[in-house]
Amino acid sequence: MYLGGLCFITDQNASSSLLFGDMTRKVLKSGVQWIQHRDKQSSRRQIYQNSVILRHITKEARAVLTINDYADIALSANADGVHLGQDDLPLREARKIMGEDAIIGISTHSPKQAVEAERDGADYIGFGPIFHTGTKDAGRPKGIDLLRKIKRDIGIPVVAIGGIKLENLVSVLETGVDAVAVASAILKGDAQENAKNFMDIINSYDRLHI
Repeated sequence: MYLGGLCFITDQNASSSLLFGDMTRKVLKSGVQWIQHRDKQSSRRQIYQNSVILRHITKEARAVLTINDYADIALSANADGVHLGQDDLPLREARKIMGEDAIIGISTHSPKQAVEAERDGADYIGFGPIFHTGTKDAGRPKGIDLLRKIKRDIGIPVVAIGGIKLENLVSVLETGVDAVAVASAILKGDAQENAKNFMDIINSYDRLHI
């Protein structure tokens, strides 16, 4: 399954005016094909209920849906996969729950974690934060140079995350990453227009470097 381009991460904190379904519909209209549902505040029951709603929306758009943190919720909601943090269920155990065909990614913050993720069977890694981000406390920025090294050393897709904006997007794409994950830079303002601007740059860059 293609995971290139842009991964939109849902974030209620970054947009108090949009519900998860509303923000998802807006970015899908801009050509985004990968939604990652992240909700660090709601109960597991509510996360499941929202995941079912997002599965319906993304299925209609033929887009990929991954759920943060919870393999059981991702499976129950019929999502395409799960995205794990370093403190979540071990990747190999999540694979037992989700099955071989599921997409399983994991957040990494060092070369060691990236290598371990690939060894344990991750389909992709998220690496960051690349730049400073106020969305979550993810540690010190890793920077472009380390991202380029990770992409060179890892054989599975690499998704850059953390503080990525329109102004620094090209510098991230130049490292050869397979995708970028964005939340607040899309949700602050007109989500549909912001997502379109991201997609325009990504698509233009891809055409120039085929």
